[in-house]
Amino acid sequence: MRRLPALAAGAAVLAVLAVSACSAPVPPRSDAPPATPPGPVALPAPTGPRPVGTTVLHLTDTSRPDPWAPGAGARELKVTLWYPAGRGGGRRAPYMTPKEAELLLRDAGVATTPYDTLSRTRTNAVQDAEPAGRGSPLVVLSPGFTKPVSTLTSLAEDLASRGYVVAGIDHTHESHATTLSDGRVVGCLACDSNSDPGFGAGLVEGRAADVSFVLDRLTSVREWSGLIDREKIAMVGQSIGGAAAVAAMLKDSRVRAGIDMDGTGYARIPKGGFSRPFMFLGARNHVPGGPDTSWDRDWKLLTGWKRWLVLSDAEHQSFTDIPLLADVLGLEPLPGMLPAARGAELTRTYVAAFLDRHLRSRPQPLLEGPSSRYPEVVFCPAACGRF
Repeated sequence: MRRLPALAAGAAVLAVLAVSACSAPVPPRSDAPPATPPGPVALPAPTGPRPVGTTVLHLTDTSRPDPWAPGAGARELKVTLWYPAGRGGGRRAPYMTPKEAELLLRDAGVATTPYDTLSRTRTNAVQDAEPAGRGSPLVVLSPGFTKPVSTLTSLAEDLASRGYVVAGIDHTHESHATTLSDGRVVGCLACDSNSDPGFGAGLVEGRAADVSFVLDRLTSVREWSGLIDREKIAMVGQSIGGAAAVAAMLKDSRVRAGIDMDGTGYARIPKGGFSRPFMFLGARNHVPGGPDTSWDRDWKLLTGWKRWLVLSDAEHQSFTDIPLLADVLGLEPLPGMLPAARGAELTRTYVAAFLDRHLRSRPQPLLEGPSSRYPEVVFCPAACGRF
């Protein structure tokens, strides 16, 4: 859960949206947003051949209390599903609700754009479209701390267009805005504890429990169980969500493969090692011997198929939708930063290659070494001396 370097002017707000710790300082904000709304931004089109549908599930785990709001009783989760659809026509799903967008931008200190701006982002998935196909591999997505899973929509839509069912989990009270089943939008109660000793380890343990519960429900409810191949499940997470992928795999053997996108390793792999396929995909902060040494530690304990990829000129948010939304928020990118569209392309390409190899047993030469088509991708630890 690392912070980005301090940025000047509007770029500072981009960093605030991207960090995974609630205690980051925010710039002063006006109580009145600007009167002239910017035009909506459209997420990049999915690259697969299938139309994409999406729907939202509200699931309640009555076996445990909410770790951040014990008085609330059972743990309630919002889960967004993206999946191959039978048809491409229909109403496009909202990126997030106006209330979610308002709370997210207010808590991030954004005063340069109307608070409903993000809710007008154009997605590619059709709301509540009829699912198509059966026995699809399942990918669980977990977002960074303070961020809703909607910030991984571009990746989710692309995977669904390639034939995957994707379950994005909003871990309640760990984001600035999560809508519950009764319509209430709750904020980040976990932010009050993020400086406590052991916070990261406890948080990923809780997320692992969330994942196991969601898998229990998705693989047992008739409406969805037939669409999912329960023998082909993987997890992909960004920032603390990437650390949660390790925690979930250690807890639940149903998760057969995982990817950590630029997340500090808080879950501790046993000294005896861990043999299921795993990939690190990060920015230069995660080069061997870099500021964050958790990947150095965990790399030695991964005894099965593994890859450690670093994107040159990437930043912590390059693996999310946030750079794609910078223009509509009136924010300037970091100098020399990987362009938003290229960051999305690289993330989609390498995540899909990993999943195709390990959930579909399809050979992926792209994962065997450097590619002239994607020169930004560096294979570590061997080639990381260039940093």
